[in-house]
Amino acid sequence: MTFQDIISGDKPVLVDFFAEWCGPCKMQAPILDELKGRVGENATIIKIDVDKNPKVASDMAIRGVPTLIIFRKGEIKWRQSGIFSADELERLIKENS
Repeated sequence: MTFQDIISGDKPVLVDFFAEWCGPCKMQAPILDELKGRVGENATIIKIDVDKNPKVASDMAIRGVPTLIIFRKGEIKWRQSGIFSADELERLIKENS
């Protein structure tokens, strides 16, 4: 399954573009784990290491990490860099469902 396949579905997909060396990315990780428990099957949450996936990072014009993007049916619905709370991300996913 390609990245394009994953983001083209009917349900929202939250993509966390991160790097192993990024301190804020490490702070975002447990928040995403909590979020996964909250949204369950209503959304897909994936993490993409920009160092291991430079083409996807380049295609998405990722300039800094962490960058979070919500896709639905292949379209970017929301995009922002930085750390976000589970509450805020849950609200954004619901708004874009």
